[in-house]
Amino acid sequence: MVGDGHAVQSLSSNSNCSNHNSKKSKENNKKKKKKKRGGSKKKMSAEQTQALKSVSEWVLLDHSSSAVLDDFGVQQKTLVKPLVFELHSHSKCSDGFLSPANLVERAHGNQVKVLALTDHDTMSGIPEALEAARRFGIKIIPGVEISTMFSPSEKSELEEPVHILAYYSSCGPKRFEQLERFLADIRDGRFLRAKNMVSKLNKLKLPLKWEHVSRIAGNGVAPGRLHVARAMVEAGYVENLKQAFSRYLFDGGPAYSTGSEPLAEEAIQLICHTGGVAVLAHPWALKNPVAVIRRLKEAGLHGMEVYRSDGKLAVYSDLADVYGLLKLGGSDYHGRGGHGESELGSVNLPVLAVHDFLKLARPIWCDAIREIFESYAKEPSDSNLARITRFGRTRIFKGGSPLSCGKDLIDRCLPLWLTNEERQNEEFEAIRLKLSHISIN
Repeated sequence: MVGDGHAVQSLSSNSNCSNHNSKKSKENNKKKKKKKRGGSKKKMSAEQTQALKSVSEWVLLDHSSSAVLDDFGVQQKTLVKPLVFELHSHSKCSDGFLSPANLVERAHGNQVKVLALTDHDTMSGIPEALEAARRFGIKIIPGVEISTMFSPSEKSELEEPVHILAYYSSCGPKRFEQLERFLADIRDGRFLRAKNMVSKLNKLKLPLKWEHVSRIAGNGVAPGRLHVARAMVEAGYVENLKQAFSRYLFDGGPAYSTGSEPLAEEAIQLICHTGGVAVLAHPWALKNPVAVIRRLKEAGLHGMEVYRSDGKLAVYSDLADVYGLLKLGGSDYHGRGGHGESELGSVNLPVLAVHDFLKLARPIWCDAIREIFESYAKEPSDSNLARITRFGRTRIFKGGSPLSCGKDLIDRCLPLWLTNEERQNEEFEAIRLKLSHISIN
């Protein structure tokens, strides 16, 4: 999966082959342009091939209708090519420009097979993204990017903002209400923070209106710096978003303000407690990445972003090796346009990196799914049922014959979320038995 480049054979320099060289160069350029992201002409190693098989099996879990059967009626192992994972994206539910549905449609157009929607401090866009993903055959990883603060000591001037990505199973977080309260507190702080930024801009003789920022953010969306910057552009106080940040809104800038962000360690511990995988976002933006990574690893950090659209950053890859962290990455797509933003699906994650991610994540997600079903089996209340169907209600209740009992529910859900091997164990069998006596209205 790595090494997409083709070797161009050098030709002897004589007058008779100069035109041939030119023609050959043009042909090679055309071939390069035709190549698709996530694919590779170079033959994969046995390890990469096995990794691709494993990842493909997981990607195709909820695509049973498109399964390929051999001459004996046995389902074949289908390889997903190109294998494009997009693990960092934003929608209008935070500071992105596209709706979750339009984001999914764009991902489909860019050949993305797995999309993690990671809006800032909210998971409100996940249901819409999942519904759209059904139409386009894309797998959604429910995610969130949590705004936190890292404080190396009691000296507040040494604090710096740190963003933590959380990735959850298709069923979503266990103990969802606890996570939502945590995120709601951060969102409340974002409102105060944005108002403080507007106030500081007003003192700098830029009479920006709070109503302008609030209108751009939209109903129910906690405003962020990008919303303030967009309002500044529309009001004519700056020429573009880049100028708004470079002059006023950068970390420590004249109009910058902090919110009520929790400590990064607290966020990581909560992600682990709710069945998620915790990954450090854009470590290259940190002032002191080594100190941050060391402390967060102790708190339970699973991985860090290392890959960008312009390739792997060696210094952060080395740090990931030192601290035993997953090496991941994503475009951090917002949909604002322009040359400064990476396109959705533009980060070429090696198949071995994706395999390592799923190898760590899937047992965590499997345990979370088991715990959510276990809670429903012990107390078959509407609230516990909602925890199962929160992110996939349409798919679950409209995906075939009506559900009459809890056993039908688990038999409908697990094949969408877990492999045969993951769901064939004593714990799930015990839950299935309990649910067979619980009716669903």
